[in-house]
Amino acid sequence: MSMTHSPDVACTRCKFFDDHAQAQAAAEGLCRYNPPVTQPSPEAHGLWPVVSREDWCGHFSAETPVAGSGD
Repeated sequence: MSMTHSPDVACTRCKFFDDHAQAQAAAEGLCRYNPPVTQPSPEAHGLWPVVSREDWCGHFSAETPVAGSGD
């Protein structure tokens, strides 16, 4: 089954999108849906996946409140 992409289906519209300073560019943010990805050495910190504002994944739901919508 294929999901048609529209401007309403985007990471920036997801409540798990974090417009955080760790992101490299203004068009990026962090996905907080899953826990951070572990790194190879014990001293390294886990990292949240960096995503584009226009990216989207299978977790997106139109019924999920949008980030910053007062939920």
